[in-house]
Amino acid sequence: MKLILKSVLMNIAVLIVISSCATVSKPLAPGELRLLGMRVPEEEKIQVNIPFVVNINFEAGGEPEIRAACFYFSGDGPHCFKVTDVNYGSPGIIKIQIHTKDLSSSHLECYVGYIREGKIQPTNMISTHFHIPAVKGSSPMR
Repeated sequence: MKLILKSVLMNIAVLIVISSCATVSKPLAPGELRLLGMRVPEEEKIQVNIPFVVNINFEAGGEPEIRAACFYFSGDGPHCFKVTDVNYGSPGIIKIQIHTKDLSSSHLECYVGYIREGKIQPTNMISTHFHIPAVKGSSPMR
């Protein structure tokens, strides 16, 4: 009985170790940039062709030069915008103003182009969903 209990406990311990290792992301290389998430702080105020702010959280190995943030609105894009407001920290944050010509999309994806080893490199892709209430005179987001 003790042998069976010991075996079961060992298997549980191994499963816990394996599952905890699966959630750890690999360390960043020097100069590498990884996006963590994004948020549209005032999504209820978005209007066609009017700039709105998107906050992108990231981690970086150092302070790589960030050139542009590129967005897909429900698959339409990329629409790239020059990055001018970067706060390197832990995590870092990019604040960028973008605009849309169509309020029919509620899915926003993003990647960032940055300089690494003298070349422009793309980051990983992140995404978010948001809801914009119907505004008189515009099509509502779904």
